Amino acid sequence: MASPPFFHSEKTEINHQPPHTMASAPTSSNTTLNATADPPTEPQSEQTQVAKSLERPHTEQHSEHGDVVRDIIIGFADGLTVPFALTAGLSSLGSSRLVIIGGLAELFSGAISMGLGAFLAADTERQKYNAEELKEYDEVERFPARERQECYDILEKYNISHDAITPVLDQLCQDPRQWVQFMMDFELKLEKPEYKRAYVSAVTMGASYFIGGLIPMIPYFAMHNVTHALFVSIGITAVVLLVFGYIKNWVTVGTKRSALWGAVQTLIVGALAAGTSYGIVRAIDSKDPTSCGT
Repeated sequence: MASPPFFHSEKTEINHQPPHTMASAPTSSNTTLNATADPPTEPQSEQTQVAKSLERPHTEQHSEHGDVVRDIIIGFADGLTVPFALTAGLSSLGSSRLVIIGGLAELFSGAISMGLGAFLAADTERQKYNAEELKEYDEVERFPARERQECYDILEKYNISHDAITPVLDQLCQDPRQWVQFMMDFELKLEKPEYKRAYVSAVTMGASYFIGGLIPMIPYFAMHNVTHALFVSIGITAVVLLVFGYIKNWVTVGTKRSALWGAVQTLIVGALAAGTSYGIVRAIDSKDPTSCGT
């Protein structure tokens, strides 16, 4: 028996539907999930760890700024202590003019001496680095096997296996410049100083010394009575020593307790230096029949 016409039409519509229409939604959903899912993180290989260990320290300007801060601390501390002790000792002679002349002479000579000393120290450090660098180039060229073994010894301290180190060293040793730099950084632990470092250190150290030494001398310029000037100088210098010691330890250590101890410590050192100088000059002057009047 033949089927009615409408049955044929309905079957035709069903059969002509695209076969992927019903499954398209799940497929699209699965594709979206796969696209948004984070890729699985694989554990880092030992070669990657070795490569990261070879990265040079992130110094940028930190090292240079640290050297400048160190020079300021040394110069300012010496400037506060030495001229203050000298002027305190000379004040026992009772002549403000003598205090000013002696203090200025020490101030200028001390600033020049500190600046030259800082310059020579920084220049010597640069020369030492260059000499060690040339030595490493020579050793890399003449004794590559020994230098390579030293690289193994260095990296094995980081608990890296010999097999993981080998491919990294194969690549590193292809460039003698990078190989020598590695030895300078990790074996000798030397940081290449800037060429201008010696000049910056000289100016910073000398200027800090001069500024620090000028502070305890200010009362002697403003007051005619040397005894009154001495007491004012002691008060000003004591306050500056406390503040300087606090800031010094706060910058270098970063804790309040160490900052307070730094303030007390700096004050004690300054007081001992000034007291010793004052006592010595006073003792010498008491034995001299000719002493300076007011």
